[in-house]
Amino acid sequence: MTTTRVICIGNTTLDRVWPLAQLPAAAGKYRASDYLEVGGGMAANAAVAVARLGGDAAYWGRAGEDSAGRTMRQEMADYGVDVTQFRLFAGARSSTSAILVSGDGERTIVNFRGTGIPDEAGWLPLDTIRSAHAVLADIRWIEGDVKVLGAARAAGLPTVLDGEIATASAWTAVLPLVDHAIFSEAGLRSFVDQPVATDADRIAALRKVRLAGCRMAAVTRGGDGTIWLDETGIHFQMAFTVDVVDTTGAGDVFHGAYALALGEGQRIPDAIRFASAVAALKCTRRGGRAGIPARDEVAAFLARQGNLHMPR
Repeated sequence: MTTTRVICIGNTTLDRVWPLAQLPAAAGKYRASDYLEVGGGMAANAAVAVARLGGDAAYWGRAGEDSAGRTMRQEMADYGVDVTQFRLFAGARSSTSAILVSGDGERTIVNFRGTGIPDEAGWLPLDTIRSAHAVLADIRWIEGDVKVLGAARAAGLPTVLDGEIATASAWTAVLPLVDHAIFSEAGLRSFVDQPVATDADRIAALRKVRLAGCRMAAVTRGGDGTIWLDETGIHFQMAFTVDVVDTTGAGDVFHGAYALALGEGQRIPDAIRFASAVAALKCTRRGGRAGIPARDEVAAFLARQGNLHMPR
């Protein structure tokens, strides 16, 4: 049986995580209960999720040839991700984040995006994309996204976008090449450049995403579940009820699981339900990557749940 291969292109960052009883409300000194230094980033976390769930994951991206870059590349390789196309550039500084995580799982993130990392993407081996079953991109490397998503579209592969905050020019360049665009609420606000405070607002915004050329447009709402639109109409997937410990990376993991499910040939409702379960289980454990469940855990969890997909 062929293992499902998913190429994930985009952002990687080194996360430095401090768990706290509660998030700071003002300036001052606070005592952390632990300290973790782990790789993060949207596409990078998605690639680790694919590998943890039994897929053949490849990460295509860039970082500095510094201690953070080397740490990130080695960690992904240790998780079983193909990092052949994870290029480290001499003289560049890698992206790093400081993450404060409260006792109820909420978090505050301060990110340095790095410097000196070239945007040029001509070195990517586009001729190898046909060997994949799905491609996932985040919105952080537009030059790479356009090349890889374009090649995937030409090869007839499903393409998935992790829709986070971006510029209007980034949306214009990338969305026409995307089959499945899944936004955070902040990302969806960024796309329409206006509030999306109600489900009616969200649905109206998702209609605009579909007009940009996407077959399916979705927004994840944390504990409130997922809304998506496709050619059959509006749909809701309720969130699974779990004891939340840490939400770090949950959205990234959702995207990786969804891309894997598409590559396996799952239908959109089944892929959304699968991704929702993976993200929910991740939230029950600390760590953006260490908390990602294995495939058998997800199968057992789903077997205990009802069907929470509600067409409308």
